[in-house]
Amino acid sequence: MNAPHDVPTAADLVAAVRDFLQTDVLPAVEGRVRYHTRVAINVLAMVEREIELGGEQAERHAASLAELGVADDAELAAAVREGRVADDDALVRVLEQAVRAKLEVANPGYLAGE
Repeated sequence: MNAPHDVPTAADLVAAVRDFLQTDVLPAVEGRVRYHTRVAINVLAMVEREIELGGEQAERHAASLAELGVADDAELAAAVREGRVADDDALVRVLEQAVRAKLEVANPGYLAGE
C-alpha cells in the first residue's frame, strides 16, 4: 500500500535512477566518474532491495528476538555477553537469519552458492 503516495513509488523512482545511470551514464564515462557511477548503481540496487525486503525482514527479526526474550539487537548483545541467552541452536538460528537478511540486501550474490 502506498497511500497517501501515488505512483511512482519510492522503489520505482530508485529503479528509474539506477537504470538511467546504468544504461545512459555508465557507458559514457571513464575513470573516476565511471567508478563512482558503478558505486552509485550498487547503492541504489541495495536501496531497492531494502525497500522491497526490509519490512518483512524487520518483522521476522523482531519476532525472533522476542522468542529469545529480548527487544532489540543491543539487548541481545548485552544478554549474550552477560550469559542471559543460551548459546544454543535458537541463538544461532536468529544470528544466521540476521546475517542472511543483511546479505539479501547488501549483496545477494554472496548467497548464490547455497
